[in-house]
Amino acid sequence: MTEGVQTPSAFTPRVFSGIQPSGGLTLGNYLGAIKRFVDMQDSGVETIYCVVDLHAITATLFEPETLRRQTRELAAGYIASGLDPAKSILFNQSQVSTHAQLAWIFNCIARMGWMQRMTQWKDKAGKNQQNASLGLFAYPALMAADILAYHGTHVPVGEDQKQHLELTRDIAIKFNHDYGVDFFPITEPVIEGAATRVMSLRDGSKKMSKSDPSDASRINMTDDADTIAKKIRKAKTDPEGLPSDVKGLEDRPEARNLVNIYAALNDQSVEDVLRDVGGKQFSEFKPMLSDLAVEKLSPISGEMARLMADPAEIDRILSDGADRARAISEPILKRTYEIIGMVGA
Repeated sequence: MTEGVQTPSAFTPRVFSGIQPSGGLTLGNYLGAIKRFVDMQDSGVETIYCVVDLHAITATLFEPETLRRQTRELAAGYIASGLDPAKSILFNQSQVSTHAQLAWIFNCIARMGWMQRMTQWKDKAGKNQQNASLGLFAYPALMAADILAYHGTHVPVGEDQKQHLELTRDIAIKFNHDYGVDFFPITEPVIEGAATRVMSLRDGSKKMSKSDPSDASRINMTDDADTIAKKIRKAKTDPEGLPSDVKGLEDRPEARNLVNIYAALNDQSVEDVLRDVGGKQFSEFKPMLSDLAVEKLSPISGEMARLMADPAEIDRILSDGADRARAISEPILKRTYEIIGMVGA
């Protein structure tokens, strides 16, 4: 089993996580999520990974062909990064109706006050809440359904999604309490690794994002070797040399970000990296990081391009994954209906 994954209660350990196909995979998506997903598939725990296309339309309605392309691109990114569809279940959310059906049940379990406290709701809706979609408001109930439809016991998640996972736990606890059952597991977050939150190359206080207007702020998973090297060379730093211990990175967000990225790409701890590079100037460290990033990322971008040239194969993989996902989730939904008292369930 992956370190840090312990089975809560008596439920079979099962990992679930997903990413929105909102376009433009970045280094942040890879290090903060996909690389961790790949590492977990050899842990001895069943792993289920989803392209959450239903979530993608909560804030933006894409052109249909754009959403299809971005869904396939994300699936290609998963596979090119090392996710093996034979070891893990990989599918897109909209192919498995269980997610939407269970989300309605959870809409009736969750409370308005719980949803209103979600910081992502406040951030994304802003001052224009009356014009935000109901889907955006109810997003966390769908996320809970994504996880609990498989009795997911563990979710590798970034800090920005931790509050939503806490709401998933609240929904499971309330359902179990209201119906006097121990049916849904109390899912545990798995937040670990050197770069679970990758920051902008231009501002170490902001998360690396595909929505940033500056392309220099991020490394895209489709960038070629020259572009990766150029972006790292121009990444914002400070005039001090690299410290020999973690404490020396305090109040140095750009330095901490680049060291975290190096550690995550090289499967090292930050402490080990600093023991190797402590005392070096960024003029020495940046070429080291650049070479490492090109070595690790160039094969992924090349494989993504190959996969995207054969969309029918991607669709076949997602369809096969959806069949396997339904085989797990449909009996759980059926039992949920029975517990509630739905006739004919």
